[in-house]
Amino acid sequence: MASTTTKIFVPDFRLTPTVDQVGIIERASRFQTRSIKKESKLEGLRTVLNMIDLTTLEGKDTPQKVKQMCYKAQHLHDTIGDLPTVAAVCVYPSLVKVAKDALKGSDIKVASVATAFPGGQSPLDVKVRDTKYAIDEGADEVDMVISRGKFHAGDYNYVFDEIAKIKETCGEVRLKVILETGELGTFDKVRRASDIAIYAGADFIKTSTGKIAPAASLPVTLVMLEAIRDYYYKTGKMVGMKPAGGISKAKLALHYLVAVQEVLGNAWMSNEWFRFGASSLANDVLMQVVKQKSEAYQSMDYFSID
Repeated sequence: MASTTTKIFVPDFRLTPTVDQVGIIERASRFQTRSIKKESKLEGLRTVLNMIDLTTLEGKDTPQKVKQMCYKAQHLHDTIGDLPTVAAVCVYPSLVKVAKDALKGSDIKVASVATAFPGGQSPLDVKVRDTKYAIDEGADEVDMVISRGKFHAGDYNYVFDEIAKIKETCGEVRLKVILETGELGTFDKVRRASDIAIYAGADFIKTSTGKIAPAASLPVTLVMLEAIRDYYYKTGKMVGMKPAGGISKAKLALHYLVAVQEVLGNAWMSNEWFRFGASSLANDVLMQVVKQKSEAYQSMDYFSID
């Protein structure tokens, strides 16, 4: 008997849903009014920690800096005990092998930015080679940037095809697609870019590179979560979400978890489907865990700044 394949309907991206700006802002603000009790807060903090992609993406990154970050990623529990590790470390392609070697024997994944991060202003063949290099060096996950210039020019098919090609290059390696929402401008454009990335095969959609302000925000994240929800309702396929940039406080991170829980539900409440892109968030989470356990804050001096 001939095999059959299920084809996913790809919408006309010029006709993606419009976004109620007032409604999004008001609903996002309500997420920040939720009261989280002590036991739930402690469990929430552990969950946040386990969802962090500990990140360094600077021109001055060195092998030693990456090794130090990887050491920190594996030893967060040294100060407090009984804590999970972060989900991944995220570095440039040239430092993937350093991170991979430093994390040998752990369950922490190595993510690598690619596709001419952060601007994305390179030809597709360069982006494919960049992606292949990161994977050949050992990357478990790839974070790509979309071509915002093509998007703003209305060439949505180009953006779609480019993402699809990078996903094809990734194979089984999970692909996070960075929209750089601070450059998109409106919620309607964020929704359109989310839909393009999702239908093109993104395993995750991600707000920002962390290089452009504004970066992640709850309203923008809500728009993206709703795009993921609508796709799931249509296809039954889950897509992950990664807000990145500007999330440095544990309290704010817990508000993001409230949003995920209310929009997508329990199935997304793990690092398989939700991540935070952050460099300093882990330290504040550790401080808050100590506060919950001992009723006293520790000094920041007790925590590595790496």
